[in-house]
Amino acid sequence: MKPVFTMISRALWVGSVFLWGLFFCLGGDSVFAQSPVRLDTRSKRIVMAVNESVKAAGQNYQAGNFDQAGVALDKAVKQIEIAGKAESPELHDALVPAMKRIVNARAMLELEGVLMAPFTLPPRPESKPAMQEMPAGKTSPASDTKPIFDVNSDPGSTPGNPGGAAGISFVSQVAPILAGKCGNCHTTGSKGGFSLATFQALMKGPPEGVVIFAGDTVGSRLIETIESGDMPRGGGKVAPAELAVLKQWINEGAKFDGKDPAAKLTSLAAGGEEPAPAPKPMEIAKPTGKETVSFASDIAPILVKNCSGCHLNAMRVRGGLQMNTLAQMFRGGDSGAAVEPGKGEASLLVRKLRGLEGDRMPAGGKPPLSEQQIKMISTWVDEGATLPKTEQEMPLGVLAKKAWLASASIPEVTQRRAEITQQQFRLAGGSGNGLNHFDSEHFSVWGEAQPKLLEAVAVQAESVLQQAAMVLPSSDLASQPEGFFGGLASIYVLPRRYDYSEFAKMVEGRSVPTDWQSHWKYNGIEAYVAVVASDRDEDAVIAERLAAPVVSLAVASRSITVPRWFANGLGQVASSKKKIDRSERERIQAELITAVGSLKSGKEFFAGRIAPERADLIGAAVCQSFLTREKRRGFDAVMRQLKGGKPFDGAFLVGMGVTPEAYLDAWLGWVK
Repeated sequence: MKPVFTMISRALWVGSVFLWGLFFCLGGDSVFAQSPVRLDTRSKRIVMAVNESVKAAGQNYQAGNFDQAGVALDKAVKQIEIAGKAESPELHDALVPAMKRIVNARAMLELEGVLMAPFTLPPRPESKPAMQEMPAGKTSPASDTKPIFDVNSDPGSTPGNPGGAAGISFVSQVAPILAGKCGNCHTTGSKGGFSLATFQALMKGPPEGVVIFAGDTVGSRLIETIESGDMPRGGGKVAPAELAVLKQWINEGAKFDGKDPAAKLTSLAAGGEEPAPAPKPMEIAKPTGKETVSFASDIAPILVKNCSGCHLNAMRVRGGLQMNTLAQMFRGGDSGAAVEPGKGEASLLVRKLRGLEGDRMPAGGKPPLSEQQIKMISTWVDEGATLPKTEQEMPLGVLAKKAWLASASIPEVTQRRAEITQQQFRLAGGSGNGLNHFDSEHFSVWGEAQPKLLEAVAVQAESVLQQAAMVLPSSDLASQPEGFFGGLASIYVLPRRYDYSEFAKMVEGRSVPTDWQSHWKYNGIEAYVAVVASDRDEDAVIAERLAAPVVSLAVASRSITVPRWFANGLGQVASSKKKIDRSERERIQAELITAVGSLKSGKEFFAGRIAPERADLIGAAVCQSFLTREKRRGFDAVMRQLKGGKPFDGAFLVGMGVTPEAYLDAWLGWVK
């Protein structure tokens, strides 16, 4: 027998779902008719975006998709928070109907077991001169001092006193929380490539991008993962009071109040004196061309195979020696420098491998390296321990893959990708016993599903790949099919959104946004699209989910130097063929305005200092500009240069005549 509360909630739902859905579906456009206030274009777009999110919540509620309704409602709340920074009474009044709907909707969703963040109607801002649209070429006086939508400020703060009078100390308040809640995975280790060992490491973020954006708790992924319950793992929880401290610290600018940003977080958390700055590590020399041993192709694979778990991608780094990159290895560990260029046999690394200094390495029951392997490492050190500057901060795993790829045949790459695929499915929780695959001209489709579904996904993938002709030379798509991606690209078919989310967590060590149904990855050897697809999905739905990531994968595979923003943006542009109505177009424009308002310069964009969702919006808009009549010839030249083997930055400079950063600065100036 169902609990009485559940029965009552169901009765309430049955009685109210029609009225609530109608209320939301009709609310999208009616606010402008009801409001006697004349809104400027920006405010109209913000109101439209909020109403569209609320409308989506109502539609999902009607369909019984309560979790998705909650996601849409959360999005509406965040949009209202952004709008609140305009401090416009007129905009506030226009949003009141939507805000009242949100209050009611929250109560109904909580009856369905969906936990929602608290929301109350914000106070109406004091009256001030209404925002006016300025003639072309002129700016508003207000814009000289404060952007209309400044997402880097905190609604609860004042210009002279951000976050309140006291202020949050990173050293005495934030560091202890991070060390206590994240220590086992990220402070003494770097699970998923994300290290919290120092303030510098925290602000750098994991490989996929920055997780803390000063002044922006909504866009800061660190806060999102805590609020969603995804982090920390292992049973620990961040208390509400601790979360409030983290949020206030971010709102105040995410500042560091210690002496040395490179000091160990554990030392700060312990309340001890910060250690003196570490001595400057030796510089890594560039290759002379006379070397007989290559670090990338000869040494990196040995270290990756034998040092992982203790010094590479380690949960708890042994001896303080991190070896994820050669630059980290050169910094040494608790026992000092690991490598002394020109002194192979005298270097601590070689002595440890031979068992001449302390415990013999590798540890953990792994067999000792062969004499040939140790001699090769010693010779590399004797020859100067060199590596090109562009590869010194590159993960050793990527270096090894890149070197292997340069000498591998197309069938060898296809076979290696198949092996990786099977390993990743097992890592994601699959048994591997029911894993099937289907090969088409360009793709190898994998999944614990019936071959018929895998074949259907392959057909749709081949179809949407042709959309890449919009951004790639026609000769590329006409080339040898298996060689297009350097070997067959993989497609991972995951039947449920839960499976897709778990795949990202277990294999990629990250959480994907709740509205994602697919994504792509390319690093030379790994070239795949992960997609949610089942027998219940129509072909058109599968094709829509595949379109953008398949085109992005096609662009990324032109050169390993192609940055994510470029490939991802072009994928979004090439796949957006379907016509959208006016309200949807205005909603996208409103979100883009918010994203652009959060960006100060091209340098900030390329440093990854804005939230990923906003970066993707901007990247797609910039890529759209490449395909205009004025820029198309230059863009085609960029693609030809990439095909000819030129690195991306050089190819962009030749084709566009400026650096990517200068181009984005000019684009921002034009847009704003």
